Amino acid sequence: MVTVLLVVAILLMIGIGMRLIHLLNAQHDARIASYQFGATLPAFRRRSHKHHGRAHTASPPPTDGTKSR
Repeated sequence: MVTVLLVVAILLMIGIGMRLIHLLNAQHDARIASYQFGATLPAFRRRSHKHHGRAHTASPPPTDGTKSR
């Protein structure tokens, strides 16, 4: 009787382990599917041109048809 209970307990633990592995694989597959493999890493992106010095303020366009600076 003890042997039968031991075999049932071992089979139950194997079944729980299989279910856990299955759930973890499904979660991992969902995570991989949402990942963009073509995206560049933040460290390797092109840096934008930073403006140094005084900030340029935009003036309203002239109304007489001449070009502004």
